[in-house]
Amino acid sequence: MSSEIKIPENLLYEVWQKQNYKSPLKTESGEEISILDSGFRNNDLAGPDFKNARIRIGNLTFVGDIEIDCNYTDWKSHGHNIDNKYNSIILHAALHNKNNQSYVYTRNGRKVHSICLSHFIEKDLFENLKYNLAETSEEEYSKLKCSGSSVPISLEVKQKFLSQLGMERFHKKCKRIYERLKELQFLDELNIKEPVIAYDLTPQFHEKKFKHSDFSNKELWQQLFYELVFEALGYSKNKVQMTELSQTANINFLKKIEKDGIIVDKYEAFLLYISGLIKPSDKISHQDSKEYIERILLNWNTIKPFYDGKYMEESHWHFFRLRPQNFPTIRIAAGARILKEIMYGSLINIIAKKISEIHNLTVLINSLRSLFVIKSDGFWKNHYVIDQSSNGEIKYFVGATRADEIVVNVVLPFFAVYFEIFGNQNVTKKILKVYSIYEQRSENLIVTDVGKSLNMTEQFKKTIIAQGMIDLFRNFCSKNKCLECEIGKTIFN
Repeated sequence: MSSEIKIPENLLYEVWQKQNYKSPLKTESGEEISILDSGFRNNDLAGPDFKNARIRIGNLTFVGDIEIDCNYTDWKSHGHNIDNKYNSIILHAALHNKNNQSYVYTRNGRKVHSICLSHFIEKDLFENLKYNLAETSEEEYSKLKCSGSSVPISLEVKQKFLSQLGMERFHKKCKRIYERLKELQFLDELNIKEPVIAYDLTPQFHEKKFKHSDFSNKELWQQLFYELVFEALGYSKNKVQMTELSQTANINFLKKIEKDGIIVDKYEAFLLYISGLIKPSDKISHQDSKEYIERILLNWNTIKPFYDGKYMEESHWHFFRLRPQNFPTIRIAAGARILKEIMYGSLINIIAKKISEIHNLTVLINSLRSLFVIKSDGFWKNHYVIDQSSNGEIKYFVGATRADEIVVNVVLPFFAVYFEIFGNQNVTKKILKVYSIYEQRSENLIVTDVGKSLNMTEQFKKTIIAQGMIDLFRNFCSKNKCLECEIGKTIFN
């Protein structure tokens, strides 16, 4: 492909998402690259183009971000090499790489593979993409292709297909949770400390036959639940960061912290210090913030000798375009309180007992939701960030809407795996039934748009339908797989 061809970056994003190459991706040194998950598009004005991708280079699996540029030289000319937001890059892809450079370097000095996309894609692919974009306005491009179709499709057909997708999405979550559980057990067995950028889980991990007895360690389940809850608390833009925090300040570290009447303050202290979100008290102007910093510093100083892990940086966290209620500071305050219940309140056992013993499913749903509604208290009752008071009192760190998200995306799939492993399939079936009738209050832009396109604005209040709409958009609509979709087959045939 000629290096003279100018390609808009949005077309490169299309190429990355479609993963349609004429030959397997390889590094400059010849190692094959497998794209296990292309990640999700980062719509912020700053930061890498795709977040939370998963790739394999040779025998190593990497999880992190992807940056895509028109030219290899854009990495430096755009300042990515001196920007902390790009420290989690696991692959740099450029359309052109005139001098066949093999790597880029992040600000923290890490060497990252750089590949030249023009070696792996057909020229005609860009011409087709250009034509498609030229034929469609930007607003229309974001809509479903079947939006406004005059072909009649019964509500029953749409509901059946979306329910099927919603259940498949649930099982995917269960599979992901089980894979992480196996990984935690394997790492514990090998005494490998997390977090690390990458570790080789093959061939031992993939050949290992796991038994139920491998998962009898309570701390495996605590760590797994801790990670999943923190990921959910991260909302859409701080999921990776909250997960990293839970893996950095892990259960093994938490066990070393002495339980007392101020355990939540201690948890707040280490979470905020390790996250990098604390400012030195001499740079604080508000007296109440200064007193808070000094108080948690005292707590941190008692904990710090037990900690030998890494520290995150403030620049890694996203505040931009977030409602203050979703700021990572507020979510960390909530996480400290939930963490206390995981460690000392027998939260996992309490949930297991509720699921097993409460027969009325509506009562069960309300009971599970109530466990994750966290009322505000302390310093964060009147602050969204340090050194600035909020305009009004913050009533909840986690409200009913976010509690619903935690129940649907964490609690139900987590305990479906839990009861399946320990042989109680009747309770697993009960959890699936809860999922199928659950109705949540949260709004999701994808669900709203798909619901309007399919004329199903009432039905998407049901969780299984809403989850099906997300799966429909991500795995069919956004990938132009209209003729593999039961709805698309009817409309376009």
